[in-house]
Amino acid sequence: MVTRRTMLRLAAAGLVAGGAALVANAGLRMREIAQARDLMRAQPAAPDGPLNVFHLGHSLVGRDMPAMLSQLAPQGHAYASQLGWGTPLRAHWYPDVTVNGFETENAHAYFLPAREALESGEFDAVVLTEMVELTDAIKYHDSPEYLAAWGELARAARADVRLYLYETWHRTDDPAGWLARMDADYDALWLDRLTLPAVVRIGAPVHVIPGGQVLAAVVRAVEAAGGVGNVASRDALLARTPEGTVDTIHLNDIGAYLIALTHYATLYQRTPAGLPHALLRANGSPADAPDAAAAALMQQIVWDVVRRVPHTGVAA
Repeated sequence: MVTRRTMLRLAAAGLVAGGAALVANAGLRMREIAQARDLMRAQPAAPDGPLNVFHLGHSLVGRDMPAMLSQLAPQGHAYASQLGWGTPLRAHWYPDVTVNGFETENAHAYFLPAREALESGEFDAVVLTEMVELTDAIKYHDSPEYLAAWGELARAARADVRLYLYETWHRTDDPAGWLARMDADYDALWLDRLTLPAVVRIGAPVHVIPGGQVLAAVVRAVEAAGGVGNVASRDALLARTPEGTVDTIHLNDIGAYLIALTHYATLYQRTPAGLPHALLRANGSPADAPDAAAAALMQQIVWDVVRRVPHTGVAA
């Protein structure tokens, strides 16, 4: 006969066993995350020649930034992209899911369907980015799962492919503060909740292209100095709406140049100091350029930030 005391003892034992399992699982998770951090801190060998790069994302990638990168990079650099408007990685994954702005953003010679591109094994590096608001992307669009899925797809076709997550930014009128969010979100969201869980699943590093960190550092330096060259403030990096007001999230040509420098320094593991600053847009027209003083500041800050952030794959 099973007495009440015996049942209580069994229940207690079950609780202890269950608690032990939770602790063991938590310990395993902590070890996996620690291993993922180590993978992201590892420095891959610097490329010994031009790269073929695929960009997957949305309008914060845009057409002009990859075109500018190709003008900064070693001769022979090539690229292709698949973009949308505010598109989560999950929407890009499914062919039957509507991607807002797909026809507009991909109406150019450098478009290549993402799945076809990665399955070809022809790309040396794949640069992925997620939609913002990032908290919504993680909560509603399973961001770590789809970052991992794209990474696994690329590695299945080519084991030595270099994987990158392009860190972007939120709107300048964010109620929590634009610069404050870039300070807080890098570790809390981009790293801990998005990249590290994906790296655990992939078992290979996903290095970070720190666009938001660079943008914040340049804005702070420019505004502390009361302007540098033809960059007077953050607004000098931002696009304008059709009505002529400041776009609170999209960059203009000078901002795109800054992000192209950041991609260059991270992908090629080289200082961008001395690179040209008068470039062309994707359509071949001359881009609005930073002057020499602003360009020199941008180049130095990019190299400082890319070496300081420990997850770029670039040695400090």
